[in-house]
Amino acid sequence: MVHHISDEAADEPGITTQTPSNDPSQAPLVYKVGYPPPKNLATEFTETLRETFFHDNPLRQYKGQSGPRRFMMGLEFLFPIFGWVRDYSLSKFKGDLIAGLTIASLCIPQDIGYSKLANLDPQYGLYSSFIPPLIYAAMGSSRDIAIGPVAVVSLLIGSLLQAEVDHVKNKEEYMRLAFTATFFAGITQAALGFLRLGFLIEFLSHAAIVGFMGGAAITIALQQLKYVLGIANFTRKTDIVSVMESVWRSVHHGWNWQTIVIGVSFLVFLLFAKYIGKKNRKLFWVPAIAPIISVILATFFVYITRADKQGVQIVKHIEQGINPSSVHKIYFTGPFVAKGFKIGVVCGIVGLTEAVAIGRTFAAMKDYQLDGNKEMVALGTMNIVGSMTSCYVTTGSFTLFRRTELTVNCLENTVPKSISCIFFFRFFLTFGS
Repeated sequence: MVHHISDEAADEPGITTQTPSNDPSQAPLVYKVGYPPPKNLATEFTETLRETFFHDNPLRQYKGQSGPRRFMMGLEFLFPIFGWVRDYSLSKFKGDLIAGLTIASLCIPQDIGYSKLANLDPQYGLYSSFIPPLIYAAMGSSRDIAIGPVAVVSLLIGSLLQAEVDHVKNKEEYMRLAFTATFFAGITQAALGFLRLGFLIEFLSHAAIVGFMGGAAITIALQQLKYVLGIANFTRKTDIVSVMESVWRSVHHGWNWQTIVIGVSFLVFLLFAKYIGKKNRKLFWVPAIAPIISVILATFFVYITRADKQGVQIVKHIEQGINPSSVHKIYFTGPFVAKGFKIGVVCGIVGLTEAVAIGRTFAAMKDYQLDGNKEMVALGTMNIVGSMTSCYVTTGSFTLFRRTELTVNCLENTVPKSISCIFFFRFFLTFGS
């Protein structure tokens, strides 16, 4: 059926008619996209690996540079200390010295307590705050993180080692297994860095970190009931049911009232000092020196009252001197190698996660970039060297947040604060033990 348009309709306003045009120049433009050239499997696999592990093209900065310049740039990449040391001045020394002294006063009592969580003698906690921070100060990319033993890793390695070797009956084997686990923890961390797997940390959610740290805090608090209440026979399990059962079973004959008085008194003192520091930010040094003051006062009171004769546990003797070599104590053969590897991998991953998380927190606060791969290599190297110098697994973590926060509050926030802290430790280990 064909419809005809009348002449009258065609003349009416608002009605237009167009006849199709056969002119090729009036046709719409069509853009054709070609397919990429086909690639073989080897080429496609190589390019995928390059995009995954070398997306930032780390060798790009070395192109067009002379040989000596490339050497210095490579040296600064591996050891950032050569980069900032050129800009260091004496005006920064005052703040770094104050920061080092403040952190050292906080570290000494903390590290003695952390070594107890790991079922090791107190000097090993102090050893672990001497060599590893020195290695990290030269290789780490974070300007603010504080390195040393931490509560979570100490409790973790203590429980894992205790499941393999009894620290009372086989003290020497326990200590050797601790050094072996530390060695493999460092190998794990360094390998992840060399393989450029730092992006894996991005997949760790904040909720997982908060949940893990909350659970660890509860576990640590439960374990401290043994020392606060002065209980001699305490369970070696860490679950809340076993711990509370052990506490209530010894309520009539196992609690020591002198220990409870000392523990509760200084706990209140530490909480009050923390309140003062939060109330007035200028008094940030008050909660920093509160732990060392607590140690001095508690030692003095126990000495003059001879409370140790009444069942109050004391640290007793701490060996003098700097870290002795422990290379000969690491298991490289035998059945303990597999056990040390298993424990080391677990502790290394946990320690690495905490260190990178807290390092990125302060990097974001102070607007500088933190290289995850470089952090892994630095943390791994310091634990490898630490295992050979009588140290157990060290890291920087949320348990060190207060310690790290002190470095931010001090006058200057540079890596030498860690070095000055190390020299204070050197003095304490030599003359203060």
